Amino acid sequence: MSDSLTSRTLPGAVTGLVGTATVLVLLYFGRDVLIPITLAFILSFVIAPFVRALRHVGLGQTTSVCTGVLLVTVSLLGIGAVIVQQVGAMGASLPRYQDTITSKLEALDELTRGTLGSLGGPAGQLIEHFTSDSADGAQAVLQNDGSIKTPVLVEIHEPALKPFQLLGKIVAQVWPPLETAGIVFVVLIFVLLEHESLRDRFIRLAGGGDLRATTIAVNDAGERLSRFFISQFLVNLATGLAVWLGLALLGVGQALLWGTMTAVLRFIPYVGVWMAAFCATLLAAAVDPGWSLALMTLGLFLAVEIIVAQTIEPKLYGHTTGLSPLSVVVSAIFWSWIWGPVGLVLSTPLTLCLVVAGRYIRALKVLEIMFGELPALTLPQNFYQRALSGDAHEIVTSAKRYMQHKSLAEYCDGVLLPALHLAHFDLKDNSITPVEREKVASSVIAVIEALSGAQKWWKRRKHASVLGGGIGRQLRERRISDSGEWQGSFDVPPGSLVLSIALGTQYGELATEILVRILREQKIDARSSSLDELEQVPPPGASPELVAIVVLVSVDPLNDCDKMTATLARFREQVPHAKQFALLLPSPFENPDLKTCVFPSADHVARSYDDVLQHCQLAMKGGAK
Repeated sequence: MSDSLTSRTLPGAVTGLVGTATVLVLLYFGRDVLIPITLAFILSFVIAPFVRALRHVGLGQTTSVCTGVLLVTVSLLGIGAVIVQQVGAMGASLPRYQDTITSKLEALDELTRGTLGSLGGPAGQLIEHFTSDSADGAQAVLQNDGSIKTPVLVEIHEPALKPFQLLGKIVAQVWPPLETAGIVFVVLIFVLLEHESLRDRFIRLAGGGDLRATTIAVNDAGERLSRFFISQFLVNLATGLAVWLGLALLGVGQALLWGTMTAVLRFIPYVGVWMAAFCATLLAAAVDPGWSLALMTLGLFLAVEIIVAQTIEPKLYGHTTGLSPLSVVVSAIFWSWIWGPVGLVLSTPLTLCLVVAGRYIRALKVLEIMFGELPALTLPQNFYQRALSGDAHEIVTSAKRYMQHKSLAEYCDGVLLPALHLAHFDLKDNSITPVEREKVASSVIAVIEALSGAQKWWKRRKHASVLGGGIGRQLRERRISDSGEWQGSFDVPPGSLVLSIALGTQYGELATEILVRILREQKIDARSSSLDELEQVPPPGASPELVAIVVLVSVDPLNDCDKMTATLARFREQVPHAKQFALLLPSPFENPDLKTCVFPSADHVARSYDDVLQHCQLAMKGGAK
């Protein structure tokens, strides 16, 4: 059987590897074509809402598209003009700060014991240029015969370029980015003109058989990308304005340049803003003879980035992308390796498209699991996985976070009980080892006692050796050891007790014990018993008048239906004044049909702990009145 399984899975794995390698090769060697097209499509998501707004105003399709593209072109040209003008002004002002730069580089070189001056490459040449004496070229040299000889400065000039040579050199440097920009804007115009047609073609190509799912996926991707880019643009613009105003108040030169660079470089995740901060801090250090201006500049960037990243962004579009933080970092590394700096800027939107595709396309589901912000495991699965590892501390910590906005009953309904059903399935199938059963039993006991306030999670006692069968009884015995014999005194007012009784297996005893602890947490005097104990002689002082509510608990209602009916009828005769509740807790993973489980004699049939808790509270209040 293993050989046949290997023969089936091996070709599939090889096919997957070959397909992945082919895609990587196409992405890498086809980047000159794919980058402009990808940029055009990404920009189309940004401009599309503006184009639709212009069309609603009454402009035609072509006019709206041309207006939107013209607006983007003017904005980019304006940003480029500001950067060029500010860089030119900064270059013209640098000679005035040469003495300050020289003194600070010499101080840093002395502080690092010459390490700074020994740097190689362009950085070392620049440092050597500033730290070397300006009169080195005219220093006198003492000859062997005692005479002094002054070196002669020699300057080597290349022959002047002819006009056409100069023009060709300029064109050679400017043409590649202009060519890319031209392709981007041409493709952008046609994408916007045929936006609806392209969407329909993609839907037909990707999911003609499931039109609804594919339409939802395409619309979801478009909305997420549009919201993300518009939100990011507004946040980056506000951040750039804040940096510009702050640096202008501090007196840092070319504050507009650093504000513009901050707004632009923030599109590069995590590192972009610090690139601008590094350059601005260097200029501040060059301008000010001391270090206070440089430290204040760095502090301004740090304060603005903390406020924006920790306060504004999470509220504005913290859940817009649907990407986990780790996936953003990994995607940035991957796309920058494939496509360089452009890939670094496009890494987040490209990964977002893949995650949205994985949400609706079954073959790409792995992408959503790997890169999406949604947890890979559900809360019950996470509980059971931690229990198998014996990590009760992590379970309690997660439960405390959950219970900041939910009650103990809601946690037991949504997390604890489904996790116990998962464990019970594995126990019945004998698919877990004895060691794992010990870990699960120990973790469940520790978690239940910690959440019900009976015991701190780190004060562990001996735990059950059989999952489900012994846990409920052990928890009950521990509660009795804390509350006293008979689970408390019988010297209580009539109609003040809630009697919980488990039906079926010992696994039901665990569910019953959880109910008792939930009720006790709400200051309701709940006590548990089994059907066998009810056949014995009642404890001294116990009387039927003390019982206000009888709750019968079943974790397997389909098989316990007849027993539930008979037991309800029995208690209706023995304690006619008490309310009869039936609590049905079937497995949420099996979705049993409980329409046949009808209990006319029951005052209420509950399907959750929270439901039975609310009815118990109402019944006790009514009895108190």
